[in-house]
Amino acid sequence: MATERLAVIILGASGDLAQRKLLPALFSLYAQKLLPADTRVFGFARTPLTDAAFRERTAANLTCRYTPDAHECARLMEQFLSRCHYVGGEYGETDAYLDLAATLRAELGELNFNRLFYFSIPPSVFLPAARALGNSGLTTCDNRAGWTRIVIEKPFGRNRASSDELVTELGHVFADDQTYRIDHYLGKEIIQNLLVLRFANHVFEPLWNRHFIRDVRITWKEDIGIAGRAGYFDDFGIIRDVMQNHLLQMLALTAMEPPQQLDAHHIRDEKVRVLKDIAPVTLEDLAVGQYAAAEHGAGGRPAYRAEHGVPPDSRTDTYAAAVLKIANDRWRGVPFFVECGKALDSKIAEIRLRFHDNAVKIFGAKAPHLPPNEIVIRVQPDEAIFLRINNKLPGLETKFAPTELNLRYKAAFNTVIPEAYESLLLDVVKGDKSLFIRADELAASWDVLDGALRELEENLREPELYAYGSAGPRGRAKLLKRHDLLPEHTA
Repeated sequence: MATERLAVIILGASGDLAQRKLLPALFSLYAQKLLPADTRVFGFARTPLTDAAFRERTAANLTCRYTPDAHECARLMEQFLSRCHYVGGEYGETDAYLDLAATLRAELGELNFNRLFYFSIPPSVFLPAARALGNSGLTTCDNRAGWTRIVIEKPFGRNRASSDELVTELGHVFADDQTYRIDHYLGKEIIQNLLVLRFANHVFEPLWNRHFIRDVRITWKEDIGIAGRAGYFDDFGIIRDVMQNHLLQMLALTAMEPPQQLDAHHIRDEKVRVLKDIAPVTLEDLAVGQYAAAEHGAGGRPAYRAEHGVPPDSRTDTYAAAVLKIANDRWRGVPFFVECGKALDSKIAEIRLRFHDNAVKIFGAKAPHLPPNEIVIRVQPDEAIFLRINNKLPGLETKFAPTELNLRYKAAFNTVIPEAYESLLLDVVKGDKSLFIRADELAASWDVLDGALRELEENLREPELYAYGSAGPRGRAKLLKRHDLLPEHTA
């Protein structure tokens, strides 16, 4: 019988992701008694830290979202922190992982426990770290004594070729069934609800196709710049950082066919199928931009090329929009407008399905220019699902106004909404891969953008500049006009 003891080993444990997201998520699961009783956390990174210093750093980010009682909260924090340990070392050195193995043995005895490795490290050291881990023997276990699983963060390579290489090389150390490729957007409650919204409500499925839907827009905007992440961001850009993963994953869940069963295998089969039906993006259907300084000289809003660590001649994209076309019977002819960017006019992530205009003109001049009906799935901020309809204003005259049938999660559900990493880490512990990206799914998503990315780089194409805090570059409006996409209506 497999052991119920669990060692969570976080590579990159001193970094921002581990400290702000992973360790607080693990504590939330621990506080709810959703982890095995004998769970230990082992941080590993290049930063030299003692156990006490690691615990102090970790404690600063823990919150009692599920345990409001102050005394109980303090007790749980003390218990959790006592189970946190730290080992320093270089990611690519086998000897460092032998030191880690010695610490694991000291705390848990012989290596007969479940092992969850989380790679919260730069993509450039994925393979050296995996190889050194494999050489140390830490990844080898008898299934009777426990399982071994690895979680890796996006981006998964810089293009299709490097992604394939990463899959192959990691496969020499971790089998495919041990590998969990994480996109934290798939852990968000509203995204997890997409399948329920679509397939548990019969009212939507007959309308979810080209006969009723005019276009689909998937938007990811931030109103801040790169926030000190030049070392990572300038090497990848917004297309690789957001569009290739977050947006295409949201698109796949929105556009996929109903799976035969609600399990990891069938859900991911349908996501792969719809991703393969997307025609590769061409440069004429792609707009890229880079933020310049704010138009009116607002303080603290520099151009991207003036950010610390960014080369003054960088061509890295901070904004991208594309029109995607799905060649299947459900969606043929429906444009999918996907956009993502930093330093824009708002912070929002949403999926918006816009219906065809009402063909019945019985109201005539009484209802000029009524906006189309829409279904909006708001991911952030303030999670919500709403249906925009046209309604008669109360009164003696027939006057119309757009109205929302609105389900705002915070108002509708008297509960704490789990953070994305809480949901995904729990799924890894349970062995549920429904919300993790399969190798063929990863390849299919790269195929959508790979050719356009290669052309941008080979042609040394300059991104169009747009003002910090604006709606984006002029190419965005041109792309909307070219595909006869209607102007937005604010929610």
